[in-house]
Amino acid sequence: MQLTAFTDYSLRAMMFMARHRDRLCSVKEIAEYYNISRNHLVKVVHRLAQLGYVESQKGKGGGIKLAAHARGLRLGDLVARLEPHMHLVECFGPENKCNITNICKLRHVLRGSQQAFIASLNDYTLADIL
Repeated sequence: MQLTAFTDYSLRAMMFMARHRDRLCSVKEIAEYYNISRNHLVKVVHRLAQLGYVESQKGKGGGIKLAAHARGLRLGDLVARLEPHMHLVECFGPENKCNITNICKLRHVLRGSQQAFIASLNDYTLADIL
């Protein structure tokens, strides 16, 4: 299983903001700290704001900060919201063309593994990984 760069950057941005919760941060600052694409990070922060995990203030002196409740977010729940298409194999997705889907038992094993992965991440909150 591999998380997308989008989820990876989301986790990094949230960790950065959680470590600097006493002030507003900038996308530029976070992008430079992690040496990642600023343009991609803008999209990430926008999505995090849509989900209510990040608060933003526009204009001079503006910036972004982690929403107060976000430090208690369970990591599995966060990853599940950021990774809407966690298709480990073809039959998990809408474009399934596998000929053995109806008799295959592997997909049930893989689905259970995926659920265990999310459950394991849910043993931890954002605060736990700071």
